[in-house]
Amino acid sequence: MATLLLIPMLIVLTHVLTVSAMETRFKRLERKLDRALRQLGALEPPPAELEAVYVHLRRGKKIQAIKAYRELTGADLREAKAAVDRMDS
Repeated sequence: MATLLLIPMLIVLTHVLTVSAMETRFKRLERKLDRALRQLGALEPPPAELEAVYVHLRRGKKIQAIKAYRELTGADLREAKAAVDRMDS
């Protein structure tokens, strides 16, 4: 009887782990695609979403602006610095 309960539980557990692994891989691929599109200049957040970055730039706080850009977009440091430099010019 215990074996009859164990088999469906193992099937469900295997399915959950597989779905979880696929979700993790999908998220990683999505981040890579977003990064590639940003590097090509094809993916920039709308200006309204970047208001926090502009606030820091107006206050002369470029490092905070870069940090805010990274948090909003998921860009790495080099990408964020380049984007903030473009926004500041």
